[in-house]
This record gives sequence, C-alpha cells and structure tokens, in this order.
Amino acid sequence: MPGLIDVHAHLDEPGRAEWEGFSTGTRAAAAGGITTLVDMPLNSFPSTVSEETLKLKLEAAQDKLYVDVGFWGGLVPENAFNPSALEGLLNAGVLGLKSFMCPSGINDFPMTNSTHIEEGLVTLAKYKRPLLIHAERIPEAEDDDMREDELDPRSYMTYLKSRPPSWEESAIRDLHRAMKDTESGGRSEGAHIHIVHLSDAKTSLELMKDAKRSGASLSIETCPHYLAFSSEEVPDGDTRFKCSPPIRDDTNRENLWKALLDGHIDMLSSDHSPSTPDLKLMEEGNFLRAWGGISSLQFVLPVTWSYGRKYGITLNQLSSWWSENPAKLAGQKNKGAILPGYHADIVVWKPETEFQLDDSHVIYHKHQNISAYLGKQLSGKVLSTFVRGNLVFAEDKHANVACGVPILAK
Repeated sequence: MPGLIDVHAHLDEPGRAEWEGFSTGTRAAAAGGITTLVDMPLNSFPSTVSEETLKLKLEAAQDKLYVDVGFWGGLVPENAFNPSALEGLLNAGVLGLKSFMCPSGINDFPMTNSTHIEEGLVTLAKYKRPLLIHAERIPEAEDDDMREDELDPRSYMTYLKSRPPSWEESAIRDLHRAMKDTESGGRSEGAHIHIVHLSDAKTSLELMKDAKRSGASLSIETCPHYLAFSSEEVPDGDTRFKCSPPIRDDTNRENLWKALLDGHIDMLSSDHSPSTPDLKLMEEGNFLRAWGGISSLQFVLPVTWSYGRKYGITLNQLSSWWSENPAKLAGQKNKGAILPGYHADIVVWKPETEFQLDDSHVIYHKHQNISAYLGKQLSGKVLSTFVRGNLVFAEDKHANVACGVPILAK
C-alpha cells in the first residue's frame, strides 16, 4: 500500500541528537513503513523559527535520511508580527508553520496567543500553506481545588486532572476568529488551520465540526496512543504514557474512534516525541515532572491496525488517514497514493502476522526502552519499504546508503 506519511515527528537534531536524531529516527520510520516524515520545529536546538535555523536543520540532516523528510517552521511571538521574517522562512522551504497556545517546555519556542496566530495566517495565506496548532490553553478562571502538597505525583489521575479537556476547549474557542478568517472571503482566505493531536472528543471536537460546517479551512489529527490506550489502564508511576494533551478515559477513546471513522478527524500522526530515558523519570515515576512524549515512530502502522480491527477498519481507511490526507496537508502532490507519476513510496506488509513487542523485537529508535507500547501483542509486520522506488528496508535490514531526501516547498 502507499507508504505512510507522518506529519508530526520530533527528530530533535541539531542540538538534541541524544534524544533521537535524523539517522535513528528515519531508520525507525523505514522499519515501520513510513516513507515520509515532517519534522517539528522544536525539541531540536535551536528551534526552526528562521531561515538561518532551517539551514542548520538541513545541514544536520545531510546523508542521514533513510526516508524523505520535510520541515515545519515555528510561529513564535518574535516572528508573528514580522511578515518579512515569516516570508524568509517560508521562502526557504518550510512546508508550513507550527505554534503552541500553552508553554511548549522548550525555552526558545515560546507560546503564541490568538492574535499572533491571526497575523501569521495572513502571511501563510499568500503561500497557501498550513498552520499547525497545539491547541491547549489555560483558561483564565480555572479552579484549582487541590493543593500541590496533597497530590500524588505518581498517580496518573493527578496528571490527567492537571490538564483537563477545558484546556483544549479554551484553545479552540479562542481560535474562533482565526478559523473564521480562513473562510471564503475572510482575511486569511487561502490559509489553513490544522489542529494537532486532538485528545478531547467532546466539546473541542463539536466546536471544530461547527467551524468546518461554516466553511473554515480546518483539519484535525489524533494519534494512535489516544486510540490504543485509556486513562483507566495507565499504571501509576509509568511515565512512558505521559503526553500532552493527556490520554483520557475509555469513553473518550471510543468517541475518538467514532469521529475518525465518521470522517470528522481527518488523519493520524505519531507525535513521536522521545527524550533521553533519564528525563522520563521512570524509576521515580513522577508524572508531574517527567518529560511528556510518546515514543512510537516504528510502531504506528501495526498499532493502528491492531487496535482498529475491532472497529472494522479497512486498508483504504488506513491509507486515507496515514497517506492520502497527510500528503494533502503537507502539500505533497506526488505522494500519498500508488498512481502513475507519483513517487514509488510503498510499504509491503502482512496485516495478519502477529508479534510481541518484547526484548527480542529489534527497535531502531535511539532509546528502545521508553515506549508505552512495549509488551503489547500487535498485528501487522512490515516486510519492506520503498522510498522513490529505492528499497530502503527489507528482511529486517536497512539499505547501505541513506537515500531519503529533504523536502522543501517551492
């Protein structure tokens, strides 16, 4: 089937190659049937927020890519009101921009508000490229009914309560004008808003369904970990499950599946966001202090298939969520399908083959022990992966030469 396109991965290079890196990350992608990645602008150092920092990213990627890799740039307060700076970044080839509506955890990637976003969309409209938004915002009148010294930081419920659905809802409400601006005749007509890693399947989702019906240029992604896991099954102290927004309850998981199957959620992404094992605080088990991020790049195809079979998902749906729609978001007109004239980006896999993700399974991520999926029984073994017709992974081995290329928007 068409190779997977993951529009949301943190490869962390330059500056934090000890977290992941282009070589290990793209080798893991190839082993998982992913043929194209789009790298996020943060968790590397420096963050990709200018033409100069994109050049550093491209230099770091040289001769290390086993799959094709595009790049998102960052929309931050320092460039949001500077159209020439944003145009320089977009002219240099980023496929679109990414912003956070809450603290990102990375010092050189500060959060934006809706005014920054609205201004950034005006520039993006000229290029017809998307703005990806981490849509969590701390509500102005949030009740905090528990004192910090009364909280158990090893309890997953403590962490879950610290980032309630109201954070996602508050962000989406705050984006109302920005979404309106993308409608036909709007101030930012031609721009597109993409909400990353949706977790709240209630009010946040309903608000976005309304915006879509009103004509906003809007798309939504969620991630396999929100579809595979529920808060009830996260063991206390197991910080491998920590991510933002958090994994919510089983009812929410069922609602996310329904929204995906009904077409209200447009696509899936990994949000592969690893760190060094020490930052996960796995021995201490402190959910409030551990680094948040699910390590998953190599596993997203079998995870989506394994957990989706009970909902009757088809290969065509899988391809729509992981290839066709992500290609459109990233502006890749020659990717996402097996058609004449398209890149020969292909994954060959056996959906029925089961395997245990245990110590005997070869994992190509930089750090093999920090994934929440370890120990799971999965279906779907990748046999081989082709990128632009080049065989990059087969029989559990990679090609001798890294033949992926950087993707730059023209």
